[in-house]
Amino acid sequence: MLKGDGRLGHDLDPRDQAPKDACGVFGVWAPGEEVSKLTYYGLYALQHRGQESAGIAVSEGSRILVYKDMGLVAQVFDESVLGTLRGHLAIGHCRYSTTGSSVWENAQPTLSSTEVGGLALAHNGNLINTPELAQRLDPGSTRATTDTEVLTSLLAQDRTRTVEEAAAELLPQVKGAYSLVFMDETTLYAARDPQGVRPMVLGRLERGWVVASETAALDIVGATFVREIEPGELLTIDERGVRSRRFALAEPKGCLFEYVYLARPDTTIAGRGVQVTRVEVGRVLAREHPVEADLVIPTPESGTPAAVGYAQESGIPYGQGLVKNSYVGRTFIEPSQTIRQLGIRLKLNPLREVVEGKRLVVVDDSIVRGNTQRAIVKMLREAGAKEVHVRISSPPVAWPCFYGIDFATRAELIAGSLTVEEIRASLGADSLGYISLEGLTRATTIPADRLCMACFTGSYPIPIDEDNVGKYVLESKA
Repeated sequence: MLKGDGRLGHDLDPRDQAPKDACGVFGVWAPGEEVSKLTYYGLYALQHRGQESAGIAVSEGSRILVYKDMGLVAQVFDESVLGTLRGHLAIGHCRYSTTGSSVWENAQPTLSSTEVGGLALAHNGNLINTPELAQRLDPGSTRATTDTEVLTSLLAQDRTRTVEEAAAELLPQVKGAYSLVFMDETTLYAARDPQGVRPMVLGRLERGWVVASETAALDIVGATFVREIEPGELLTIDERGVRSRRFALAEPKGCLFEYVYLARPDTTIAGRGVQVTRVEVGRVLAREHPVEADLVIPTPESGTPAAVGYAQESGIPYGQGLVKNSYVGRTFIEPSQTIRQLGIRLKLNPLREVVEGKRLVVVDDSIVRGNTQRAIVKMLREAGAKEVHVRISSPPVAWPCFYGIDFATRAELIAGSLTVEEIRASLGADSLGYISLEGLTRATTIPADRLCMACFTGSYPIPIDEDNVGKYVLESKA
């Protein structure tokens, strides 16, 4: 299995993996187009949301074919594979596992075949009542170990009704975060949970329609953005066009961490570009935590937009003080003990001529366990930095997420047990400043009551039964 996602901290220090993204989903209905290639490029644009496995399902009208494997999108698919996946509609998925192990059997899209036809489904998010739903399956019908398999099996279980009718009845009983794309042999469907925790958008092609996790995926396939899919909405797309029905009242609670880290900077959420928001976050951070310094540098690339904003607001010059090797996370070779001891230098190396003798402001998006930032502070001091002031463009992450981000447990999160001053001392920084929750929320321009900020506050908008959640909840009950 391929290890590494190219993100800072991942695999270099197993104790300090970056927050794992949810998943990326993509769907297209476009007769006359090479839908498998459109899906491939859509998933390529969403690769940041999941790097463990990738898959595509297609239909030409009479049967569904699914091809999936472990690894990155470009490793799973090539020209010859895509050439065999022909049809007029397709769905695709790139996965980071939040329920179920990272194994081939749990790669998506999932497929359920019955006497009357097939159903393929891909899911971004995480359900919180999976065991309850699994109990409704016919005994022996599936050995599902993911929430996605449970959903697929339930939708396919009663084929006396249309898929649309089955979905409209089932989805109000599903709790948690879900942005779904699914398909039978002729029709594409998309649905978003009533809270709209994870993003999902609709786009228009010249000869069809596209649904995707982020607007960046529409851009890469030449689709025009139409609108966001509403919380609690089910779309049906076929030769008659797009039909919408509401299966639940909207209670918007979009994920605030999408703005901090998850979404691509060139994605638009709620009509506002993520890059613009992140730069504004940096400006707010500079106003809330000013410091006398000579240079503002980002932790590449996660801290770059906020560092730009911090420099603009503070008047302190912006510069590149750390060089990133983007390919380390792709290696199959386990580092030797000597190299492992060097830790973060596999990914980052300081520019001594830039940082030597300087008072630095180092901007990053979040702190999970603190090991990565601690290593960066040490490395910059060794390169001759006079002072190192750490600024973080999110509030302290002190609570786990149950809606599709694989954070550490509360006990493992450094902000779960230490004060800001204690964290500063642990990092070895001269000062440490987190943006306030109010400041971050204002920068998004989204009303606070329409956002999920549970990882910062511990207040979960969809009530959690902690005995029935967790990555291996189905496997432990098997």
